Amino acid sequence: MRLTMDPGAGSPMLGLAKAIQLSVAPVFLLTAIAGLLSVISNRLARVLDRAQRLQSVRDEAMDLALLKRRMTLLTRASEAVTTTGVLVAAVVAVTFISAIAVIDLTAIVVPLFVVAMLSLMVGLLTLLLDTRVSARLIRRRF
Repeated sequence: MRLTMDPGAGSPMLGLAKAIQLSVAPVFLLTAIAGLLSVISNRLARVLDRAQRLQSVRDEAMDLALLKRRMTLLTRASEAVTTTGVLVAAVVAVTFISAIAVIDLTAIVVPLFVVAMLSLMVGLLTLLLDTRVSARLIRRRF
């Protein structure tokens, strides 16, 4: 008896196994996105704490302006990375449906994945800008 991984040949369970295999790969990207969102959230929390302390001190106006800039950048980075997560989840769902239904949905999967990667790049570049603003703030202090 010979087992094949072709969804059209063999039992429906083999087709399901193949569909799950195809859908699982992007899930690892979702794990990385979750980690990145955690980093962004932690950075934003630190910025907010610092901004609250500085609101009472008028001499720190420049620092407060830089902290507001960081809040904006981190919020945008979080939005972009969250969008990436939604798009990757859509890629997983469409890939799974494509494998189960044995239909070619490449025309949907490819653009979704490309837009997801562009969104991830926007999030990472925005995080890089925040790092630069943060470094400027540190240089002003020391």
